[in-house]
Amino acid sequence: MKAIVMNRTGEPDMLEFVERSETAPASGQVLVEVTAAGVNFMDIGVRKGMAWREISDPKVLGVEGAGRVLAVGDGVEHFRPGQRVAWVYAPGSYAERITLSADALVPLPDGIDDRTAASVMMQGLTASHFATDFYPVQPGDVALVHAAAGGVGLLLTQIIKLRGGHVIGRVSSADKIAVAGEVGADHVIVDTEGRFAEEVVRLSGGEGVHVVYDGSGPKTFQASLDSLRRSGTFCWYGPVLGGPGPLDVMSLPKSIKIGYARFFDHIYTPALLRARTSQLFDWIVKGNLKIRIGGVYPLAEAARAHADMESRATTGKLLLIP
Repeated sequence: MKAIVMNRTGEPDMLEFVERSETAPASGQVLVEVTAAGVNFMDIGVRKGMAWREISDPKVLGVEGAGRVLAVGDGVEHFRPGQRVAWVYAPGSYAERITLSADALVPLPDGIDDRTAASVMMQGLTASHFATDFYPVQPGDVALVHAAAGGVGLLLTQIIKLRGGHVIGRVSSADKIAVAGEVGADHVIVDTEGRFAEEVVRLSGGEGVHVVYDGSGPKTFQASLDSLRRSGTFCWYGPVLGGPGPLDVMSLPKSIKIGYARFFDHIYTPALLRARTSQLFDWIVKGNLKIRIGGVYPLAEAARAHADMESRATTGKLLLIP
């Protein structure tokens, strides 16, 4: 089978499209033919050596996708050959086939196509965690969503609106305003320098927002703090762009609460994975959650997908197609 591997850390051009041996499923595992694999900032972090250091090179990138079951190992009861499935956090998804734990899989309903499923597993579950668990948005809450035209930002905006909240979106260029507005952002700010706090406070009636969702790196950290109202919540994510550095907790303003939102705290059991994805699929089928696929690339062109994502010129979800 063909796969995208890295033999060392580096820029996108070091990714290689190579032939790899296929692994038969062991007990509790499933062999799947990949029809679509999602591209995430986490993959860029792996490529740059910020994650998966414990996995030796060469290693296959990618953590999510959708496809069809080819074979199952002993003890697998809920999946069968021919069944359509999707998965999240299964290392090695940039490939024509993947062998993974059955616990990482969910069955796909007829109303969800493979590309939609591959687009919503990582980013949809992340957005759901942010708005329903880490900070459960309440009707009337005002949220600041960074990278509002990106994959997580578009889904997060919609889930906040479903819960009765208001969204101030921040985007990096004027051509992304309409994209964020199409999914319900009430206001959209264009900013690349981290100078948005004054406008956010003004748009929130002079008080600041109830919650900030910031995955934009250290450049926006201080302005995100300044955008919060008293007792507001700061949801920090996206380690690929770096952390804010050491914090003096006694210097934090306005009795705010700050935390790092970790993906696995939302789906720490297979039962939760099935429940959370079922909710996402239900929203999609009912038309309450719209998925924007911003780019589709042949698997062999994974390097181009990485370069495009890093350029911040893309919107929505990027997919690789074997």
